[in-house]
Amino acid sequence: MNRRTVLVGAGVALVAAGTGVAAWQAATGSMAEYETFAAGLRSQLTPDLQAVVRYATLAANSHNTQPWRFRFDGQAIEIRPDFQRRTPVVDPDDHHLYVSLGCAAANLALAAAATGRPGEASLTADGVRYDYVTDVPKVDPLVDAISKRQSTRAEYDGRAIPPADLAELERTAAAPGVSLALVTDRVRMKRVRDLVLAGNQDQMNDPAFMRELKQWIRFNPRSAMARGDGLFSASSGNPALPTGLGRIAFDRLFDVARENRNYARQIDSSAGVAIFFGERPDHDHWIRVGQACQRFALAATKLGLKVAFINQPVEVARLRADLAAIVGETRRPDLAMRFGYGPTLPFSPRRPVVSVIV
Repeated sequence: MNRRTVLVGAGVALVAAGTGVAAWQAATGSMAEYETFAAGLRSQLTPDLQAVVRYATLAANSHNTQPWRFRFDGQAIEIRPDFQRRTPVVDPDDHHLYVSLGCAAANLALAAAATGRPGEASLTADGVRYDYVTDVPKVDPLVDAISKRQSTRAEYDGRAIPPADLAELERTAAAPGVSLALVTDRVRMKRVRDLVLAGNQDQMNDPAFMRELKQWIRFNPRSAMARGDGLFSASSGNPALPTGLGRIAFDRLFDVARENRNYARQIDSSAGVAIFFGERPDHDHWIRVGQACQRFALAATKLGLKVAFINQPVEVARLRADLAAIVGETRRPDLAMRFGYGPTLPFSPRRPVVSVIV
């Protein structure tokens, strides 16, 4: 559940390109076309099963790899891991992969019930199974938030969240086997920030991490639409670049100091940080954490809030105990997410539904 930005000035990029506007647009595609593409992915939920799966795939997931496959089995829908979409450097034990399955399962249950398929999700040996019955639609208010939720990697406005809304976030995210700690005081938020910066430095100084990250960045609308996955640069507020130039700019201009300043501003502008803990470090509990986290993000979206993952102290093993200690925990932290009031950025891409159904 990780996001990074590519900080490249538009003016520098244009000079480096040495080409005209028409050629540039041909290489990058247009944002107008991309917005139509993204809107189609998030169009109104319809009763067919493919639409239910489409809503499931709008869930949060690591590097936007979408590491899942869906299978229909009578009156059941199974969600299974797609190990071809692993990120072994940032996620060597597939923690984020299984959390991603849990996020998709939360969306699936909401969308299925809203289309007249209420049921129950259960954990299987390799994922999640949702068994349903045919009944009248049961529409949870969170359903409308599925198409609007995004990881908004931008500065927020620093406003505090009303206590009643914080209580609603906690209540909506409550799940067996999962604990949630909300950090809203500035002293502890700065401690979280310092760990994020330390983790970001460790990761950016790791050539293997940087190679893996670059593989998943989509530097322009054309690439994002063609691949339907990955970290779309515009979703972080960055300009579109031709893919070749984007990779060069990434290697030359993406540096620790600049990125850490960016993270510091983003965390300082947030209203709080949510840290999720599973009872045990196993696949079942990672899926449960994903379900809880997705419901938290949907509740935040319904309340007009934005969220973004800051998982560096989760991903860098040496920092996990320090992150847990901030909230008096000793268990391994599973996810860290900042939240607050902020802008809406371009949505991330998704693959066609038919490509994820077995």
